[in-house]
Amino acid sequence: MQTADTRRIRMDKNARKVRSQDVNPCIDESDASQKCLDASNYDKSMCSAYFQRYKNCRKYWHNIMLQRRRDGVRPDMPTAAERQEMLTAIGGKPY
Repeated sequence: MQTADTRRIRMDKNARKVRSQDVNPCIDESDASQKCLDASNYDKSMCSAYFQRYKNCRKYWHNIMLQRRRDGVRPDMPTAAERQEMLTAIGGKPY
């Protein structure tokens, strides 16, 4: 049986992972969506552009991850520094 402390530790670890720039390439888009929701009193219809940008970001980096996996490149997800170089090379975010 799990104790409350065990669940909290596991949740904290997962929260840190999601907030890691090296693991989650779409933190900025996620934060922007949350700020929009906060500003619009959680009226989701006001934030659809932010949600779409986040979805496009996730789709873009998911495709990069799949291609790297097929090519045998490790790690599957480029690090934050590598992603920044990739985006600079193509002239900015394509999403």
